[in-house]
Amino acid sequence: MEEKRDFVQRARKGDKEAFGALYEDIYADLFRFALYTLKNRQDAEDVVSDTVISAYQQIGNLRDADAFKGWIFRILSNQCKRRLKEYLDKTVVLPDDLAADSLDMAEDSHVRQVFAKLSDEERFIISMHLFAGYNSREIGKILHMNDNTVRSKESRALKKMEQFLAE
Repeated sequence: MEEKRDFVQRARKGDKEAFGALYEDIYADLFRFALYTLKNRQDAEDVVSDTVISAYQQIGNLRDADAFKGWIFRILSNQCKRRLKEYLDKTVVLPDDLAADSLDMAEDSHVRQVFAKLSDEERFIISMHLFAGYNSREIGKILHMNDNTVRSKESRALKKMEQFLAE
């Protein structure tokens, strides 16, 4: 923990290697969050890249070194929300065979398929909770929802997944 604080302090002073070490430590979580939220490998890579660039440019504004993970995930979640909005604005529907490639062959493809059946909002809420570690109050702030509504939507989404998996 102390080492991360040191890396954040150094990164805030412009140390590229320190920022690189912070990024290397969190990249897999960022990518997994983006991939499960967007369901598209290329878009996930793009939003993670945009997030890292934005975070690097804004690291000087980070006041609490211990808040780095939450701070960078907030940037990522905003990037994902923008990308999801772009999806909604598109009029072209892409065929299912253009869906994201498998991130890891060991992942259960059936669970990913079921996860993909959820709405964008349901995937976003579950991803924020599971991959980014946000609680319902924090997710509610990001989505401008009551935290009880977030918990309710997450519970319904998980039950939906359970039903799909049982089929």
